[in-house]
Amino acid sequence: MARLLGFLFAVLALLLVGFFLIYNRLVTLRNRYRNAYAQIDVQLLRRHDLVPNLVETARAYLQHERATLEAVIAARSAAVDASQRATAQPDSAPAMAALGQAEAALGGALGRLMAVVEQYPDLKADATMARLGEELASTENRLAFARQAYNDAVMIYNTALEVFPNVLVAGSMGFRGAGFFEIDDSAVRALPQVSF
Repeated sequence: MARLLGFLFAVLALLLVGFFLIYNRLVTLRNRYRNAYAQIDVQLLRRHDLVPNLVETARAYLQHERATLEAVIAARSAAVDASQRATAQPDSAPAMAALGQAEAALGGALGRLMAVVEQYPDLKADATMARLGEELASTENRLAFARQAYNDAVMIYNTALEVFPNVLVAGSMGFRGAGFFEIDDSAVRALPQVSF
């Protein structure tokens, strides 16, 4: 009888240790993808801060392109709102989807603005515009890398939630899958092509 109790106690202790190990791993993975989103948020804020400067610099030269400038401003506003919602709920798949759509719209509007800039040699040669364009391109590259790191972290986290025995712990402790940060690239594909 004592052996049976000892055996049952050992099995229970192993199950508890396994439960705690799985729980701690899931918490670690959740924190990793949340940190990865924080890195995206930094780049989005940088991008959103560059847009007004870009628009103001272009405004003096683009008197006849008011609709383009207004479209960029409206897209930036929508992207900032979506970014704030996603920051408040980084594990919400709908918030991440809305952010992806808003950022795709902003990217399309910026692409149209840059295509218009190409048509104005004085604006294209403006030092401030050139610097802002370089900063925007650098930020876009950083954003792409941060988005890739976030999506990788989400994939690892979601996979950890779905495998056995993690699925038992995840379900009982309220862990839920995270949404990927996907940008619909049809807006990028629809950018006007500039040729000389």
